[in-house]
Amino acid sequence: MTSVAATIDSLTPALVERARSGDRAAFEALISGRVVRLMRLATSILLHDADAGDAVQDSCVRAWVELPRLRDPAQFDAWLWRIVINACRTTLRRRHRTAVREIAMDHATGSVDTPGPGPGMSENISEVEVVRLSFARLDPDRRAILILHHVEGRSVAEIAAVLGIPEGTAKWRLHAARQELGRALKVERR
Repeated sequence: MTSVAATIDSLTPALVERARSGDRAAFEALISGRVVRLMRLATSILLHDADAGDAVQDSCVRAWVELPRLRDPAQFDAWLWRIVINACRTTLRRRHRTAVREIAMDHATGSVDTPGPGPGMSENISEVEVVRLSFARLDPDRRAILILHHVEGRSVAEIAAVLGIPEGTAKWRLHAARQELGRALKVERR
């Protein structure tokens, strides 16, 4: 952990207490150092920058409103990440409901678009694109756990706290996500 991160972590409980009492500057200090990481998580789950921005913004508003109910100020990070993950799940459910209605309307009018071969079909696809396409094949929860561990550097214990699950379950889900990503990579490399 860098000295800046250590300083932020040591200040978090005091900032949470100040923000609970309505100090907007304290809340902004809590959020500002975390927004980039929250956006990275939301984007990895939603695979859409605008939706990720909306989810993070909604999460910050919800965190401000719900902050007085946070029992342990030391758990602020896990609590905030859980709010973002839940906002992403809500966005995905909304997106699915909208897609189902759009498909139903297309069938009703008789026009159904069938996608042709896309950029994923090219034989000259880059390795970065292979990883991106493989990652997109994963369930959003699996994408989230991989991002938390491999990009954010969270331990299994921290992931368990963020997701509100036992450590053994977090470890199993991380293993399953890695396995599924491996299978997706094989499919995309064909």
